[in-house]
Amino acid sequence: MVTRKRGKMSRHRGSHTHGYGAMKKHRGSGNKGGKGMGGSGKRADSKKPSIWKNKDYFGKHGFVNATTKKQNTINIRDIEEKLDRYAAEQKITLANNIYTVDLSSWGIDKLLGTGKAKHSYMITVAAASQQAIEKIEAASGKVILIKV
Repeated sequence: MVTRKRGKMSRHRGSHTHGYGAMKKHRGSGNKGGKGMGGSGKRADSKKPSIWKNKDYFGKHGFVNATTKKQNTINIRDIEEKLDRYAAEQKITLANNIYTVDLSSWGIDKLLGTGKAKHSYMITVAAASQQAIEKIEAASGKVILIKV
């Protein structure tokens, strides 16, 4: 006949170590003392200088917003500098002295305005800065904004 035992969780309730012997054996942070100030032991003075020097030793710092989407951007300067290479790779096509560029197919989300447009461009992109649009149009080009 099968004997009925109480569950392990209820049997270990109140136990300091839950059957793992000394807590240092089951701390889950290696064998060099553990996390944080763990492991200072008898010679705890050795930790003091690192705490004095680093004011951010304790506590949490900063914030990262999990919902922000990283935008892939490109500057006009980058397109100008690599124009020959992009044309050779057929990422940019030339027709009637106007370079046609589809940045959305490159995975680029936004066109930025750093640099000078030396050629005429017809650029298709999801978003562009006001400065980028002005510079492209000043070089007799056009920026087509598409909805994504």
